[in-house]
Amino acid sequence: MPIRILADEVASQIAAGEVVERPASVVKELMENSLDAGSQRIELRVVNAGKDLVEVSDDGCGIPAEELRLAVARHATSKLNSAEDLFRIETLGFRGEALASIASVSRLTLISREKNAEIGKKIVVEGGKLIASESVGIPVGTLVRVENLFFNVPARLKFLKSDLTEKNQIVQLVSRYTLAYPQVRFRLVQDDKEVLHSHGRNNRREVLAQVYGSDLAKQMLEVELEDEDIHIAGFISPVGVSRSNRREITFFVNGRWVQDAGLSTALIQAYHTLLMVGRYPIAMLFVEIPPDLVDVNVHPAKAEVRFRDADRVFRAVQRAVKRALLAYSPAPQLNTPNWQSSTFDSVVDPAWGMAHDGDVAQPAIEPGEPAGQINQQPVHLPTDSLPLLRVIGQVGAAYLVAEGPDGLYLIDQHAAHERVLFEKFMREAGKEIPSQALLHPQTFDLPPQAASVLQSQLEVLNRWGFEVEYFGGNAFRVRRIPAILSGMDPIAAVRALVEDFEEDETPLQTEIEARVIARVCKRAAVKAGQILSGEEQAALVRDLERCQSPRTCPHGRPTMIHLSVDLLERQFGRRGSR
Repeated sequence: MPIRILADEVASQIAAGEVVERPASVVKELMENSLDAGSQRIELRVVNAGKDLVEVSDDGCGIPAEELRLAVARHATSKLNSAEDLFRIETLGFRGEALASIASVSRLTLISREKNAEIGKKIVVEGGKLIASESVGIPVGTLVRVENLFFNVPARLKFLKSDLTEKNQIVQLVSRYTLAYPQVRFRLVQDDKEVLHSHGRNNRREVLAQVYGSDLAKQMLEVELEDEDIHIAGFISPVGVSRSNRREITFFVNGRWVQDAGLSTALIQAYHTLLMVGRYPIAMLFVEIPPDLVDVNVHPAKAEVRFRDADRVFRAVQRAVKRALLAYSPAPQLNTPNWQSSTFDSVVDPAWGMAHDGDVAQPAIEPGEPAGQINQQPVHLPTDSLPLLRVIGQVGAAYLVAEGPDGLYLIDQHAAHERVLFEKFMREAGKEIPSQALLHPQTFDLPPQAASVLQSQLEVLNRWGFEVEYFGGNAFRVRRIPAILSGMDPIAAVRALVEDFEEDETPLQTEIEARVIARVCKRAAVKAGQILSGEEQAALVRDLERCQSPRTCPHGRPTMIHLSVDLLERQFGRRGSR
């Protein structure tokens, strides 16, 4: 094919592919334009996960009528005058391509009125072409309506996630900016339901309660650090509150939401040894730094930045977080016995690595030892059934040791109990699940995104021993929980399930009930660190022997490793190894 210049329509759609990845990208660009306009009120309306409609209105400075057409032209902006300005950017937008990119893949209506104008102006652009222009009455500010997103590139629609996921992406995004700009009144309505409404009173703790719920907001630790020209503020979770992923780590740099691996690493390292492996803090940190010390023009969607002195910024983040953790953490009680940290360390053979919840410990290889002799572990028998086992004892309050006719078995007590509970639950399928009514129904709030997820799964939860009902806004009420969870805090049990639900990028459609049950069993199973009596150890192993699939937990992790007699004899150098 000969080299040729692309048609404007094709070039615009390529540019749109970089800027407009999904409906949440449209929300972000329009919301940032409103903030750049000095808005004190921003209202967002979304229909059908943003595919049918994204509408953003504000009370900002407005766009002059004669510049409205120019606003939807490519590379047209009021925020840059020269190339040098790229290295001291103080606005969220600056490239002049967002509106043009959005208009090229949708029907975009732009209505605006500046402060000194008596009347506003309206234009309509469809697929990048101007199709209407007229004068209209409108309050000072701007309204942008984006309809039929990706109507002319249907292939892009196929790459979107489920409606629930796309809605949650929008809620997460608006929630972040609500925290970053507490002086602005935000209102988000999805499918005619108000999801988020902040008051704009410049009280970040108040906004935190609206976004995450009052219970969590009360626990969050305040962060504040001045380091010459670097200012860091925000909130972090105490060590007792964590998540299983990094999704709730949020950084803003000079008012811009960024996803920076270095900043996240600095935060996580500040929690070093304080959180279990695989657990992450909740954080929303706001970094202010002179504009000439940060380059924001390094990513198509402006989601990343580059610092002139990255190490200095990362050290400042670490100091700020560590200072907050130390300030709010009680001093350790040295005279209080701690079995796990003292006795355990002295009695467990260091050749065995302790694994966290759901992991399996593996024997260490001594220096100079042929790796091939032991790196085939864990070794499993060819069938799923277990032989009869004789329980020997418990190691590290996490693993059971048992002897079988063919060697030694090390059993992860948590994973094994998960399997036992899961198969017990599945045998009850179609029957009434034993449940326990609460003496006093308990009401709780969730963040908007989590509330949306839970509401979509209420029917499934209520079929499996829960009785949870929607209570208006982002509130829910728990009346019953499965009997096997009777020892847990009911609200904590539901919150844990919601956290697990949020792990899925798509809603649970196939095998949804089995996956809910697996989550319930994970929460109800005995944990690593829980000491079991001899009778409890034996009962757990007997129950595991009766399982159809005793060698893995419902999530697919192994429940045990097997050390054959032959392997043991080889390791001890005995003759006559079989």
